[in-house]
Amino acid sequence: MSADITPPVSRPKSTGLHIGEPAAGVKKVDPIIVASGVKRTFGGLTAVDVEHLEIPRGAITALIGPNGAGKTTLFNLLTGFDKPDAGSWSYDGKDLANVPAHKVARMGLIRTFQLTKALGRLSVMDNMKLGQTGQTGERFWHSLIPALWRKQDREIEQRADELLVKFKLDKKRDDLAAGMSGGQKKLLEMARALMTSPTLVMLDEPMAGVNPALTQSLLDHILDLKDEGMTVLFVEHDMHMVRHIADWVVVMAEGRVVAEGAPDQVMRDPAVIDAYLGAHQELDLGVVTGRVAIIDADPTTDAEASASVDAAVIEAEASAELDAEKENDK
Repeated sequence: MSADITPPVSRPKSTGLHIGEPAAGVKKVDPIIVASGVKRTFGGLTAVDVEHLEIPRGAITALIGPNGAGKTTLFNLLTGFDKPDAGSWSYDGKDLANVPAHKVARMGLIRTFQLTKALGRLSVMDNMKLGQTGQTGERFWHSLIPALWRKQDREIEQRADELLVKFKLDKKRDDLAAGMSGGQKKLLEMARALMTSPTLVMLDEPMAGVNPALTQSLLDHILDLKDEGMTVLFVEHDMHMVRHIADWVVVMAEGRVVAEGAPDQVMRDPAVIDAYLGAHQELDLGVVTGRVAIIDADPTTDAEASASVDAAVIEAEASAELDAEKENDK
């Protein structure tokens, strides 16, 4: 474990999010997203078949499951990047059926992607400014008169600078985004998503392909989103990472929601662990990456073994899994 990595300060978890016993489709006290009967098929394959799902407001919810479980497809459906064959879903009480992705974003529901969408030939600052909606200078005739948009542009740039400092990307401000590492691009995409001051942030595998040295920074920023009043829904394969930051966990398999509950409850379900959470269940990757002290390790794991494992090996395996998934998508 690196001596210069400081374990994160423990933050309180949100509780009392659901009504009744935890189970797939359980109702929430104050849901921000409600989906019912959402189904999406591709040919003869059913990618998503969600009977009922509610995402609690003001909490961090993790969406987990094996490759092919339908997690990203569900993200695409909820955010307007794809259309379901059937079903209804709403965000903050507003029906999202037939609402295109750009209008969903303007409503305050912002998402990031598993494969980052940073524009490599633009500077980091320009990437940030593109995330701001309602820019006067984007209208053709207004763009010809700088006096109409210059003040707003300065305000947008000031907001972008504040976020770049927060995400420790200010030194990259004028660099091309193409020169950033994978982890830095993940940070840039998250920072850009905040340009619109969203209510709900959906992160698709924010840790995928990220150097272990940046995982603590990413996790801290996810926790910060909740502290700033936002709701977070994110996809993640590593249940130990989920345990450290998530308030609620939704488990998907073969397109269906098969379990819900608090992280510790889900981790104690042998069927969920064996079928959906993959390898290295004896390791706590919070310890492996140096974010969590051995004494605070998940009691169901081997803390000493976790401390002795080379995080680069785990990262290489995760990258290989991601590459295999990309190959299957071709």
